[in-house]
Amino acid sequence: MDPYVVTIDGPSGSGKGSLALLLARLLGFSILDSGAIYRLAALKALNENVDLQDEQHVLGAIRTLDIHFETGDELTIPFLDGKDVSQQVRDEKTAAAASIVAAYPSVRTQLLAIQRDFFSPPGLVADGRDMGTTVFPDAKIKIFLNASSQIRAKRRYKQLIDMGLSANIVDLQNEIEIRDERDRSRAVSPLVPASDAVIIDCSLMELSQVVDLVMSHITDINNQRF
Repeated sequence: MDPYVVTIDGPSGSGKGSLALLLARLLGFSILDSGAIYRLAALKALNENVDLQDEQHVLGAIRTLDIHFETGDELTIPFLDGKDVSQQVRDEKTAAAASIVAAYPSVRTQLLAIQRDFFSPPGLVADGRDMGTTVFPDAKIKIFLNASSQIRAKRRYKQLIDMGLSANIVDLQNEIEIRDERDRSRAVSPLVPASDAVIIDCSLMELSQVVDLVMSHITDINNQRF
C-alpha cells in the first residue's frame, strides 16, 4: 500500500492530539502536531520579547526555528532549540499567542513547508486546524473532531491540573470561545471542515470510542481502494 496521510482537524481541546497519537501507534505512522508547531513559533517570539501584533517582527523571530518532536506516553514531546518545552507550549499564554501568530499569512507560509516535510513512508497522522484543507488537501483520510466549549474547557482544566499548573475553568472556557472565533474568522486557512472530511462530535464519547470509529473508517476506505 502506498504511504498516505490521515488528517485530524478541529478546535482547541477537542482531543485531536490524543487521537492522533493513538492512531499513529496503531498504524505505525509518523505524527505531526501542527498546533505545537504554531505554539513553538509563538514561544520563540515570546522568548525574544517580540511584539505579537507586529507580523514582520514575529516572522523575523521564527526564521531560524529549530524544532523537533519525540513520542511520549500520552502526548508528543516538543523541543525548541534543543530543549524540552512541553509545559511552556501547553501554557495558556503560549496558546493565546499561537492563535495570534497563526493568523499571519507570512508565518503560515513559512511553517507550511516544515509541516509537509513530516510526511514520509509508511504514512503520517497530522492534527491541527487546516491539515485537511491547506497542508494536506489530498489526504486519503480526513477527520474533523469537535466538542462543546464546556467539555473542552473541562478537559483542558484537568490536563493543566495534572501537569501541576494552575487554571480557572471559567477563564479557560472564555479563552477557548475567543480562540474559536478568531480561528474560524481569520482570512487565511480558517478553521472549517474539509468538504470530504468525516465530522465527529466527541462531546459524549470516550477516547477509545473515537479511536474505534476512526479506525473502522480507515479500514473501510482502504478496503474500497483494493
